[in-house]
Amino acid sequence: MHHAPPAKPSPAPSPPAGEPLAGGLRQRHLTMLGLGGVIGAGLFVGSGAGIAVAGPAIVVSYLIAGALAMLVMRMLGEMSAAMPASGSFSVHAERALGRWAGFSAGWLYWFLLVVVLAVEATAAAQIAHGWVPGVEPWAWVLLFMVVFTAANLTAVKNFGEFEFWFAALKVGAIVVFLALGLLAVFGLLPDTDPVGLTRLTGEGGFLPNGWGGVVSGVLTVVFAFGGLEVVTIAAAETDDPARAVGRAVRSAVVRILFFYVGSMLVIVTVLPWTAQQAGLSPFVTVLDAVGVPSAGQIMNIVVFVALLSALNANLYGSSRMVFSLAERGEAPRGLLKVSGRGGGRGGVPVRAVLASVAFGFVSVLLNLLWPDTVFLYMLNSVGAVLLFVWALIAASQLRLRARLEREAPDALALRMWCFPYLTWLTLAGLLGVLVLMLTDDAARPQVLWSAGATAGVVLVAVVRDRRGRGRRGPGALTDR
Repeated sequence: MHHAPPAKPSPAPSPPAGEPLAGGLRQRHLTMLGLGGVIGAGLFVGSGAGIAVAGPAIVVSYLIAGALAMLVMRMLGEMSAAMPASGSFSVHAERALGRWAGFSAGWLYWFLLVVVLAVEATAAAQIAHGWVPGVEPWAWVLLFMVVFTAANLTAVKNFGEFEFWFAALKVGAIVVFLALGLLAVFGLLPDTDPVGLTRLTGEGGFLPNGWGGVVSGVLTVVFAFGGLEVVTIAAAETDDPARAVGRAVRSAVVRILFFYVGSMLVIVTVLPWTAQQAGLSPFVTVLDAVGVPSAGQIMNIVVFVALLSALNANLYGSSRMVFSLAERGEAPRGLLKVSGRGGGRGGVPVRAVLASVAFGFVSVLLNLLWPDTVFLYMLNSVGAVLLFVWALIAASQLRLRARLEREAPDALALRMWCFPYLTWLTLAGLLGVLVLMLTDDAARPQVLWSAGATAGVVLVAVVRDRRGRGRRGPGALTDR
């Protein structure tokens, strides 16, 4: 990425002192946030599109995409364990590459979360409207936004409890699904015969659309792994951030890979891949096939909870990110207002939450009024932003790892594997996905719009960096 000569990084990679936010999250909250934050409608419903293009080889697509996400999270976990901060990778990017990078990573991620939040709120409202047709979707959206705004304005442990139980339901649903699927594969359910592995090789073989289908599958499913980053943002509000984020990252990435790949393996083993119907959850198709009554309604409930869980997590993540930007002078200082008595810890960034909700409401309104025009352009403009943020995480880790080993080796409680080779391989993989998206007619608009949005944010960041360098030490980080 071309930019002005980078500002010198801050002199020491020490963690921010005196974090003004609350320390109300527990290890169990963080662990379940890691598990549940990424398990959403993308898995339960969107995976059908991946199966349609890759066939049984969708399992390989998920392995590739999951490995990419796991490597990024390992890098992010390394930096977050050494330097926990509510701004997470935005803080790391600033320290590693300069203010322009911290500004760009933070604002791009905030924009991504508040736009996606509108998709989740609208989709959840459509499900609720199906249950209670008398209540219009916009009224459901309003109810969801009010409830989760209230939850995020109270103590952070309320957010943690919401996410804990939401994630528990999603994880429980997948475990039950995997168990039923295995029983069906071995013919241990009533009225079922053992299917073995015949479905994996029938209907055109394991690679019905060749390796091109696997690649298309990767492009379809890689974004389903977005959301894991919120774990490192939340870690700053635990009592022992360094230890908590290390444990959460270690457990989350492996288990999520198991859930995603395991689910896909069950789906394409129990039924022929051609049995999946467009627009219908593959989970519903399989549950119907094995004789689970009301499978559609059961999965509707699970998807509904998954959407609300993602909405809640995105509201939390966006508010903390914009609060961290304000701390470093990259967002209006007025957003630093923190609740709490006597100036003690336990505060919630009230104005940061309200600012994120306000833009969330704007996004929802655009989605309801102009879903195929204005909102579609907004959605395309964040379509590939996650990949740009992941690339910044990898670039930051390349710079910071050497500094940490030199200045604070004891802080490296969680280390990236095979550094720096796997970090470079991850960067190459992310670039490869972007190039492949450019060659795909459906994905190309997302890359172009997202590249435009990213270029705009980086341009603003570079101009601000040049203007502000005189007023503030080069690349310095205001620790609080």
